[in-house]
Amino acid sequence: MVEIGFDNDKYLSMQSEKIKERISQFGGKLYLEFGGKLFDDYHASRVLPGFQPDSKLKMLLQIKDKAEIVIVINSEDIEQNKVRGDIGITYDMDVLRLIDAFRNYGLYVGSVVLSMYNSQPAAQSFERKLEALGITVYRHYAIEGYPSNLGHVISDEGYGKNDYIETSRELIVITAPGPGSGKMATCLSQLYHDHKCGVKAGYAKFETFPIWNIPLNHPVNAAYEAATADLNDVNMIDPYHLEAYNSAAVNYNRDIEVFPVLNAMFNMILGESPYKSPTDMGVNMAGFCIMNDDACRRASEQEIIRRYYSTLCSHKRGESSEEEVLKIELLMKKLGLTVTDRRVVAPALEKAEKTGSPAAAIELPNGKILTGKTSALLGASAALLLNSLKELAGIHDDILLISPVVIEPIQKLKVEHLGNENPRLHTDEVLLALSICAATNPTAKLALDQLKRLRGSEVHSTVILSSVDMKTFKKLGINVTCEAKYQTKNLYHR
Repeated sequence: MVEIGFDNDKYLSMQSEKIKERISQFGGKLYLEFGGKLFDDYHASRVLPGFQPDSKLKMLLQIKDKAEIVIVINSEDIEQNKVRGDIGITYDMDVLRLIDAFRNYGLYVGSVVLSMYNSQPAAQSFERKLEALGITVYRHYAIEGYPSNLGHVISDEGYGKNDYIETSRELIVITAPGPGSGKMATCLSQLYHDHKCGVKAGYAKFETFPIWNIPLNHPVNAAYEAATADLNDVNMIDPYHLEAYNSAAVNYNRDIEVFPVLNAMFNMILGESPYKSPTDMGVNMAGFCIMNDDACRRASEQEIIRRYYSTLCSHKRGESSEEEVLKIELLMKKLGLTVTDRRVVAPALEKAEKTGSPAAAIELPNGKILTGKTSALLGASAALLLNSLKELAGIHDDILLISPVVIEPIQKLKVEHLGNENPRLHTDEVLLALSICAATNPTAKLALDQLKRLRGSEVHSTVILSSVDMKTFKKLGINVTCEAKYQTKNLYHR
């Protein structure tokens, strides 16, 4: 069973109150830069067991009458067709997905901002698409000398050149499909315009990681570094906070580096800065809601190992650098971690060595470890999935859940008609076959009913899995790692 380490109910209450308090501090209007994911925050739920992936969304729903959402997208990202790695869609399509999701929850989406706008053809096309859908669009431009040339940035030729976003609520949540979208610049531009119009407003930042009030080298914070190895983020003690309050607080390098400029901007726009440190800008209350530190440490250590495997595979595919791999290796060494601390690694490797073919292992939520091997009919992942469902349903291993009579026609369809070279069934195909059998076979139905009990399981494969198998495991809520090698020596892998 997963050991709970985080009090989610306490978090929802404390976080919403903290944001209300910050709104009041600035006279009734707050631009809140929202870092990370507003929903589907699975990283947080993995390193803080008990944190629900939609916690931040639920927190906002508690104050939804005060909140208005503005989504910022970098026009250059639109032009370059930048893709979100986690869900595989372009940033512009993710904007539409986010709007739909927010509206479905009853949250008000006020507008979309095209930052770094320079009449890029793709950005212009997206702007027309949004407007045709009835969505208000604003343009923000690149500012020469940003952020260091303060005299120019904070002028009518700098922030003043940007469109002024018309808002109607107390809390303006500035979010984006990914990093580098221009959220902070959007907030500061709005402060400039509001100040010129005599409107009192303030700025704050909501980012879950790193958690400022736990130790710098705590595994939860180290897991954040592992997750952002591609951004080269480094956790640090906030020197401004230490000087102002004689108290250590954790922040990361980018916020610390830019704080002197931000502070000067606040002074010029507002007359004085409301903050003495970058940590002061934040409103994150997650650190106060850790109820079992040991559980969170253990969960975060496992996340670091998973990130290590993920980065190794990404490097094998040519999608990440060796420096990213070395950075996570260093984090693991600091914490005394090795890959063997992931319990499913050794059984998977042993099974592969014994059978001479790719294999996989799973640790079920009850702690039991099972393995799956490659056969003529099934890939190792598909076999592992069936073995796991049998175990959870109490079905004897010798009993066939899917008859070869059902599998063989699927294989024939794959090879003879759909152009596949590999006849073995993937995880999605084996689940479809099992669901068909379940219509007439009570034993197959019993096994199929166990799928929800797989959530939270851990899987390790001795080869890089296909995107189909990875997506199936993800949909089932299973955490997967792979050895950084392919099943074949082919140069092209589907």
